[in-house]
Parts: sequence; structure tokens; C-alpha cells
Amino acid sequence: MAARTSPQPVMQTPVVKRRFVFVLLDEFTLLSFASALECLRIANRMLGQPAYEWTLVGEGGDTATCSAGTEFRLDSDLIELTRDDTVLVCGGMNVQKATTKRLLSWLRREARKGLRLGGLCTAAYTLARAGLLDGKRATIHWENQDSFAEEFDEVTLTKSVFVIDGNRMTTAGGTSSIDLMLKLIADDHGEEIANLVADQQIYSSIRTDQDTQRLSVPTRIGVRHPKLSQVIQKMEQNIEEPISPSILAKEVGMSTRQLERLFRRYLNRSPKRYYMELRLQKARNLLMQTDMSVINVALACGFASPSHFSKCYRAHYNTTPYRERGTQGARLSI
Repeated sequence: MAARTSPQPVMQTPVVKRRFVFVLLDEFTLLSFASALECLRIANRMLGQPAYEWTLVGEGGDTATCSAGTEFRLDSDLIELTRDDTVLVCGGMNVQKATTKRLLSWLRREARKGLRLGGLCTAAYTLARAGLLDGKRATIHWENQDSFAEEFDEVTLTKSVFVIDGNRMTTAGGTSSIDLMLKLIADDHGEEIANLVADQQIYSSIRTDQDTQRLSVPTRIGVRHPKLSQVIQKMEQNIEEPISPSILAKEVGMSTRQLERLFRRYLNRSPKRYYMELRLQKARNLLMQTDMSVINVALACGFASPSHFSKCYRAHYNTTPYRERGTQGARLSI
């Protein structure tokens, strides 16, 4: 087998260095962080010079542990930054607990300098808590969307893979860090360099901020039936005020009986049952990720009374909403 040859750098003209400051929160998601860092490393290789440099910081300046349990040595504590720095806060599990008062104060102070500031994975929560996303468009991992929307109504939440709004950036987690970094690299050095970085990572489908993070309804349910997909999409968009099966059927041009047969055939449950499961899934997310009262969770998921909500929840999850809240010391996050 022939030895693999390294691609030749495409640019030798000196460039202005840009520093990225990675703020590692406790239990940060390794994939989001590593994806962003690797893009910078590979970009330097493709450029033939250290156009990008980085430093790892965090509270205490000692170590940070990712959600997989691996410990990373930090370069420093929360340091004084310059206007030319780009800050990327890396979140993951238990982001509420990791978002401390000291961290929020530091972020607010540094943000006043006008530097670029981003949140990877669940760190959009941290930026929002600091008030740094007020009036901005943002995104967060789909599992955290419900709780984020309930808590931060001053932020325009999208389902995009990543969002850049002025000097604020957020990603949905996972490999979406790659898409954000490729966009930043392309802005700095052109599409050719960004494409070379993507090729080095065998990343063949570069996404833009117009791409959504979740799979399409047909892909998720494993069924390609246009009317079924339309109905499920309407259900997902109307959790707080559920629509009756008869109205849903009418909106897609079929009878209630036809809709019933469609759900039974492809999903082995009635439309009413499927809708209930969607509502209960959102309720569980809110119970585990927010401090909303059980009553408010019930109302947010279309239940008129707490008793009916508790009965349905227990039938589906084999526990009550109150016990679920009590046993979940940890918040759900990717």
C-alpha cells in the first residue's frame, strides 16, 4: 500500500493570528469541544502556519472533566481577555449546575469588551443566563429546546445546527461544532481552506445555519407517508394546545377513520395515543431540565389538571411527576 502523502499548504503569506479561548464547564461534551479544536489544528496545517492558537480555561484553572469521565488539564483560570479573542464556552451534562455566579460575572465583564462569544452544545444556556443572548437568535441541542424556550423567552430560539447573530454564536452540540468552525475558517481564509479542513475530517456534508439539527419526521419514524408526516409535524408544533384527531384529519384531507387506520398500520397506536406520548415526552424533559412547578409543566404540555397529568404520566413512565422531579438530581443534557 502506498504511503499517504500530506497535502501541501495552500497559503504561505503571513496571516494575523486569532486566539480561541475554550471555557470548559464541568461535564462538558467531549465531541463538541474536540470537533471545534480539531478544525483549528487542521486549518493551521492546511495554511502552513499557526493562524489559530487556543487556550483552555475554567474555574480554578486546574482541571475539567468531560461527561465521559476523562480529565483535561487547563492552561489557566478565567483570565483577562482582549477584544480580539474568541470565547467558546463548552457545555454538556448538568449545565445548570456548572453555570456558576463567578462564571456568569466573568462572561458579562468580558462580553463588554465586544469580543466574539459562543456556546457549544448546552452552553447556550450559560450565555442566556448571563443575559448575553437577549434579543438574539440562538440554538441549543434539541433535547434541551423545550426547557430553554420556557426559561428564556427573550431569546429567539431556532432549530438550526448553528447560529451566528452578530458577535454571538451557538451550536446544537455534537458535530455541529465542525459546521460552525468551517464557517469561521471560510470567513477568515476562504472556502478553499474550509473545504480542505472538511476533507481531512472525512466530513462530506457541510451544513449551514439554514440546516436543522433533527432528522426529518419520515426518517425518525421510519415511514415515508406524506400525510402521516404532516400530521405528526402538526402534533409536535401544538403541544401546549393539542388539536383533536378529527381536525388533524380534516387539515390533511382525510377522514378521522382513515387517520386512525394510518397510525395503526405504520405506528401500531392510535393518533390520540401517539400525541399523548409526545406531550408526556416534553413533560419529562421539562421536569428533568427546569425548575418549573409540576402544575406549570402540566399546562405547558396541554393538560388541564395536575391530577389528569399525574395519572397519564404514571401510566406511561411508571412513576409520578413528583417522584420524577425528586429523584432527578441531575439534569438531562447530551
